[in-house]
Amino acid sequence: MPKIVVYAIGGNALQNPQSSARESTSGILAKVMSDVVDLLESGWGVVLTHGNGPQVGHLMQIDEDFSHTMDEWVSATQGMIGHSLSLNLDSILLKRRRPERTACVITRVEVDPGDAGFSLPTKPVGPILSDKVVMTADWDIAETVNGARRVVASPMPMGVLDIEVIKKLVELRAVVICGGGGGIPVVRKSNHYIGVPAVIDKDRLSALIAIKLNADALIISTAVDSVKTGFNTPNQVSHRVLTLDECDAYIEQGEFPEGSMGPKIGSLMEAALHNPSCQAILCQPGDALKALRSEAGTKIVVK
Repeated sequence: MPKIVVYAIGGNALQNPQSSARESTSGILAKVMSDVVDLLESGWGVVLTHGNGPQVGHLMQIDEDFSHTMDEWVSATQGMIGHSLSLNLDSILLKRRRPERTACVITRVEVDPGDAGFSLPTKPVGPILSDKVVMTADWDIAETVNGARRVVASPMPMGVLDIEVIKKLVELRAVVICGGGGGIPVVRKSNHYIGVPAVIDKDRLSALIAIKLNADALIISTAVDSVKTGFNTPNQVSHRVLTLDECDAYIEQGEFPEGSMGPKIGSLMEAALHNPSCQAILCQPGDALKALRSEAGTKIVVK
């Protein structure tokens, strides 16, 4: 078995092709694809997870009759993005005469129906709502800086229903694309599962998948080249290595806000805590191999 890396891609790197940001996002995606090929050529097995924020928001906007549920939209974007990534990557592997091929897994993730997030939903999803929808829709709705939006729970992932399938595909040396948008949230009732209106954080799920696979590395790719404290201030500092204790201290000081860097740091900490030999890394797309060699990005270590 090769060493396994779980590589998480942000949803903004996979923007809708019709977006005005198409050129910049295609450049980011090219760097992600380069990372994947570099990892394969260095002997790593690769599991890709990805966000879906822009894509699910777009699909919800065109669903004028509200005919689909939140979990169905997450499932739809998993298939749509997985298909696109798969075609792109398989084409590159074919040109490079690599033996690997991709496999997409529509990934269901169990959450606790008693999670506190269901009592107070705070995660905005979908488009800005009209006054008519605000008055008639049977949703939790909150006022954001841009207008009224639907809000849903963001529960912690408890288990991955499809983890054994993912493990088997990894053993077959496939590049597995899974966990899209944080996974399809489901809860267990008696002897069956049902989908629920929620959004699971993609990085939290990536950490859980890395733990379940006993992965050798978790890489969260993002727009910044490393973890920074004093971000965008004269006192900004970039960190190549952070211990769990240092992360805890910076979290206490409010350095890693929950709406941005917080879940990424928390996810890397979780992976390092469960498996101290797992390299828990944050870096920008294109820097994966350099980050594994401690030449770029930030590593979270136990001590």
